[in-house]
Amino acid sequence: MASLHNRVSQKELKERLYRESDARTTISFYRYFPIDHPRDFRDELYKALSALKVFGRIYVAAEGINAQISVPQPRFEELRTLLNGWPGLQDLRLNVAVDDDGKSFWVLKIKVRDKIVADGIDDPGFDMRRKGKYVDAVTFNRLTDNPGTIVVDMRNHYEYEVGHFDKAIEVPSDTFREQLPMSAEMLEEDKDRTIIMYCTGGIRCEKASAYLLHKGFNNVFHLEGGIIHYANTVKEQGLENKFRGKNFVFDDRLGERISEDVIAHCHQCGQPADTHTNCRNEACHLLFIQCPACAEKYEGCCSSECQEAMRLPAEERRAQRKGTEKGLHVFNKSRNRMRLGKKGAGG
Repeated sequence: MASLHNRVSQKELKERLYRESDARTTISFYRYFPIDHPRDFRDELYKALSALKVFGRIYVAAEGINAQISVPQPRFEELRTLLNGWPGLQDLRLNVAVDDDGKSFWVLKIKVRDKIVADGIDDPGFDMRRKGKYVDAVTFNRLTDNPGTIVVDMRNHYEYEVGHFDKAIEVPSDTFREQLPMSAEMLEEDKDRTIIMYCTGGIRCEKASAYLLHKGFNNVFHLEGGIIHYANTVKEQGLENKFRGKNFVFDDRLGERISEDVIAHCHQCGQPADTHTNCRNEACHLLFIQCPACAEKYEGCCSSECQEAMRLPAEERRAQRKGTEKGLHVFNKSRNRMRLGKKGAGG
């Protein structure tokens, strides 16, 4: 019987990835649909995808599936056929990455969760079957030509910072579960206006559209397939691209360029930049934006303090990593802007 979990070291798996002869395609997909036995579903899916040498990160819950994966290009159609024949996954939209080198994942991980998106909703009256209307790229562009349309970004600050749609509203919170009630509160006076919600691949804005309808809003839409599908569509059909900058992605790439605009700034020197990186000091591992000059100056670290820490003996660095607060490891407008300030980044 095939193992239902990976047993090989991450280092070896990454080396194997770079030795592969076949190019890979990065894909994301999701679907809200009832799964009666998520653990059994997970195990069967793991066996089937492993046979196709699929890598990636997949969450399964009673409410559905959320996946970001890569597949060898010669086996792409096999994957499509497999998913299309799976109960509940027929006619699934596969969002193909916009800016992809195929090196996004090197292992397959499928986890069972309470929900495929942590939302904090505990109201038994909430129903995902009552959700906002889809809008495609053409309709999105037409509706947003109207100055009365409200566009809401349902992603985190570090995603919004490097790229977003023209005139999109940011919901300034650290988590999706915080964003949902905050978005309803921010839009309380606009319950009858046209509201379009969007996110990376569609999963968060679809749930957010259902949440606003649940809270009494009347004219709610969400962008079909999210930014990824929009970007592919405007490119294929020669449409106006209303997205500016990069689309942050949750894999080893950390971003895919949608337009040539650079709308963010280096967190260390303030120069235009939109490349996310993790601090090389493993006791920190902070996610932040760094320009090439600062990457050289600080040797890939977020501050001079971390740069000094990198020069310590290996045993001291390991000791520093113990008990590190992982919740601080994403740069955002609240906790980590203060964190960088305390450490003297750019000083």
